[in-house]
Amino acid sequence: MSNALVVIPTYNEIENIERLLRNVFSLQREFDVLVVDDNSPDGTGAAVKQLFEAYKGRVFLLEREKKGGLGTAYIAGFKWALERDYQYIFEMDADFSHKPNDLIRLYNACEKEGFDMAIGSRYVTGVNVVNWPMSRVLLSWLASKYVQFVTRMEIHDTTAGFICYRRAVLEKINLDKIHFIGYAFQIEMKYKTYLSNFKIKEVPVVFTDRTKGESKMSSGIISEAIFGVLKMKFKSLFNSLDI
Repeated sequence: MSNALVVIPTYNEIENIERLLRNVFSLQREFDVLVVDDNSPDGTGAAVKQLFEAYKGRVFLLEREKKGGLGTAYIAGFKWALERDYQYIFEMDADFSHKPNDLIRLYNACEKEGFDMAIGSRYVTGVNVVNWPMSRVLLSWLASKYVQFVTRMEIHDTTAGFICYRRAVLEKINLDKIHFIGYAFQIEMKYKTYLSNFKIKEVPVVFTDRTKGESKMSSGIISEAIFGVLKMKFKSLFNSLDI
């Protein structure tokens, strides 16, 4: 068993999941993978099961009854990891927007450099995004600047979803008190890590938009992020934000 687990939430990722898993398992450093599938009607879960024999003890599947949101999928994966002996737990998308090779760089930032959270950052060295229309790049960049301004976190990519956590971070944060399920989940996890005085590093990565499958972005997710940040900041000012 590896000491590092990559948690990958999925919903209708049949076009990507097998190739992604094979890519992760071909890396020079060994990672285990937990796929958290929300009962994908396209057979994503079945595709993962077909790899059980080839990658015995390295790939796992947590099946949920219905689509419940990104945040709840990750929390389920985090709890699964904490019930086992994993020391480094990762968030990663299933659509190849996050490059498997960068897992090693995030791991090294935590394991070798001593950081508690390593963020695969699109904006720490400029704007490193491929295949997004300019409107979406601008929206994402402005969202991160907005979160920076409100929370005062020194993080350039506050909505990033490519992350390595040291186990101690997830043990410290009360996962039952995470309130947001969309992209605000990413902000909430970073903010609570920051408020807990953990060491955070942004590792520059190139984000490439998916070429297969459909994006899960929605207007509801965006509004949750905008108003959720204000709510978190307000609560933190009065020491009423549960960590």
